[in-house]
Amino acid sequence: MIFGNTISMAQKSLDCLWKKQEALSDNLANIDTPGYKRKQVSFEEAFRKRLIAADETKSSAKMREAIEGAGYTVYTRDDTARVDENNVNADVEETEMTRTWLHYNYLLQSVTNDIKRYQSAIKGQ
Repeated sequence: MIFGNTISMAQKSLDCLWKKQEALSDNLANIDTPGYKRKQVSFEEAFRKRLIAADETKSSAKMREAIEGAGYTVYTRDDTARVDENNVNADVEETEMTRTWLHYNYLLQSVTNDIKRYQSAIKGQ
């Protein structure tokens, strides 16, 4: 495989970050909906653990399996601090949305740079 696992790992991360951005958008859209419970998307820690376990085997096939099998979990938080039973905090959501957007764009730039390096190598430059 010419790209190794770099591109597939970035793709999986981008997919999960996209889902996280969707959940954050839903939260902000429902900030005034009584009883709405904040959605969260978790994938980073589980993804990291899968990669560490696969890396210990020193098998690129196991690493590919770990990347392909990684996913995300969407869950809701039941804690509530508001009278209307909604637990969305705009400041928290906007901060997390910005952090997720930056992470997403960093990964896109990283993949773009990898592809440019491959193109330069192929062209012999």
